Amino acid sequence: MDKIEILIRDYLEKAKLMQIATVSKGKPWVASVWYVHDDTLNLYFISRKTRRHSLELKADPNVAGAITTPHVIGSGEKARGLQFEGTAEECAGRGMETARELYMKKYAGAEDISLEELRDPSFIAAFYVVHPSVFVLFDEVNFPKEPRQELRVGRNG
Repeated sequence: MDKIEILIRDYLEKAKLMQIATVSKGKPWVASVWYVHDDTLNLYFISRKTRRHSLELKADPNVAGAITTPHVIGSGEKARGLQFEGTAEECAGRGMETARELYMKKYAGAEDISLEELRDPSFIAAFYVVHPSVFVLFDEVNFPKEPRQELRVGRNG
């Protein structure tokens, strides 16, 4: 594992909120969602099935997103952030179980939705998985001369 991947994994572990962008009929949309990740750098989130981003990714699975941790403006703090692009889909089968397990581990206080509820097609929410093809780490701390670092990953990479 190279330094960039180690830093990306560390960043994914520390951060909690991501913005995910979808598109429909040429119009972009961005939503903020709580996320988790697995060992292969897939990103998972739960959302209501009727939300705009949930509906749009079913019609067009191409997504992009950003993950940042809080920065203090004017503190001289160096910028760090993570962007990605890839595809997304509703979780099913083992993917749903994985998403739920990871989510409950990271967010112990989250509502514990049973697998039975999640498997019910009429349930209001679902887990979704993002399969990133590329991560772009912007990191002035570890790469002050070339802060933009890229990592190609996953089945789309």
